[in-house]
Amino acid sequence: MPACSARFSRLFFSPWPAMLLAATWLTGCASLPSEVERPVSTALAAPGDTALGRAVQARAAKAGTRNDSGFALVNSAELAFTSRMALIGAAQKTLDIQYYAIHADETTDRMFDALRAAAARGVRVRILLDDFNTVGKNAQVLKLAFEKNIDLRLFNPLPGSRASLFFRLLASLKDVDRLQRRMHNKIFVADNAVAITGGRNLGETYFGQGEGTNFIDADVLAAGRIVRELSHSFDQYWNNPLAYPVQSLLTLEEIAALKPPPGPAAGPASAPPSGEAGAVPPAASAKETIRTTTKLDGSISVIEPLPDSTNLALLDWTWAPSTLLVDKASKIAADADVIEQAQDTTVDGLLSLMAQANRDLLVVSPYFVPGQRMMDQLAAIRQKGVRIRVLTNSLASNDAPAAHVGYARYRKALLAMGIEIYEMRAEQEGTVSSFSGLGSTGSASGSRASLHSKIVVLDDQLLVIGSMNLDLRSQLQNSEVALVIRSKKLAGETVRLIEPALATGAYKVELMDGQLVWRAPQGSQLKDSRTEPDASLGLRLVLKLIGPFAPEEML
Repeated sequence: MPACSARFSRLFFSPWPAMLLAATWLTGCASLPSEVERPVSTALAAPGDTALGRAVQARAAKAGTRNDSGFALVNSAELAFTSRMALIGAAQKTLDIQYYAIHADETTDRMFDALRAAAARGVRVRILLDDFNTVGKNAQVLKLAFEKNIDLRLFNPLPGSRASLFFRLLASLKDVDRLQRRMHNKIFVADNAVAITGGRNLGETYFGQGEGTNFIDADVLAAGRIVRELSHSFDQYWNNPLAYPVQSLLTLEEIAALKPPPGPAAGPASAPPSGEAGAVPPAASAKETIRTTTKLDGSISVIEPLPDSTNLALLDWTWAPSTLLVDKASKIAADADVIEQAQDTTVDGLLSLMAQANRDLLVVSPYFVPGQRMMDQLAAIRQKGVRIRVLTNSLASNDAPAAHVGYARYRKALLAMGIEIYEMRAEQEGTVSSFSGLGSTGSASGSRASLHSKIVVLDDQLLVIGSMNLDLRSQLQNSEVALVIRSKKLAGETVRLIEPALATGAYKVELMDGQLVWRAPQGSQLKDSRTEPDASLGLRLVLKLIGPFAPEEML
């Protein structure tokens, strides 16, 4: 109690005393449990004894390669979902799943059913989830912790209310440092033999099923030795003191109480309301509910359901040298100043690789807030004559406008040093489930696009895909993971996927007489703009108001 009293007394010296007093009232002296049982467990020791492990060995032998790791680019939202479902179905021993966010929706419900079926046949399932988004409806994900053979731990949990994200943020203002440090890793491993990693979280907007916004994202499938390194990283986080079993924080009854009340019944199937599901035909189950989205022209179209899985053996696997960049779990507990001085994070490793570029550097980062040190490194790369192209979100396509504030500070300086900048167009005319759909026409599901991929390609021969953004948050606050693959084939495939999106799905930003100009995408019939395209006046005003004050490391 004395600690709580001391913390309360300092509230009066805060710049926001009213908000902090409200936060204290909401949470009281809420704290995390001190005595927590965390049984130590590790990844499967003998992946070669499983069907997946044997398949990997057979595929490597058939390829006649000296490389010990194989990769397949996951270049569509559908493949991203079906490949994960295929791994769940194929797993015989273990499934290790690590994510920043898992949303409770119809798409993940299907995945959870598959996980329950895997657990029922004896597969050990470990799920490690960052605690930031486990509020409101999404708290229902935590019910998996009470299923047989499924263990779920929350990383760096926040004490206090889970009723809504707003109250969680309000209640955490007294511990902003802890609030800011998040586990951003994304890893999905089956039998320690095959894995998926990249930018996607789990939820319908990451798999092209969102009725409003869909994220353009990228993953890579991996097999062989590199998977064992991913699993080792997972174990380091799983057995860390910051990982709390759900049962140490919540009961099943408390989770159930957070479930929102059911909404109104859906309308007739023949005339479903815009953006809502139509009625289920008598013979259909809840899993087969017809879902619709409103296209840009105002018409209504059906969102096609995702297949259950894919045959991973039919994918084009490439065997290549690789390495893993991953932050230590201790980064979440370390001081930001110490991290900045150490310069040994995933983003620092990526910047060191980028400095080796000789001809061409293609960067895809949804949140691009370089900071002065990164600006100096980019300038040094440009001085070697390297062409640098950056694809990031526009203000309109950015799901976190505050991040755009930090990026906008550097935009003119980046252009002045000769870096080519492209900003994602939010209002796409076609499907937005993959890069290849940007700017296309005739799609069945026109919806808002938001870039979420994290990709770097060096000299058309080195490919980096991971969870990291090129911003100070990824560098100093969050933990991240990335695969570095030396393969002209995969690098070239990725460039060929992205370059059409630069031409037809993004605005090219230029400097003219010291002022910014957004060049309209090719074939879009849009006009060039001298203000942030597609963004409302209100959003542009917010950008100008908060721009001078927002600290970059928090954006």
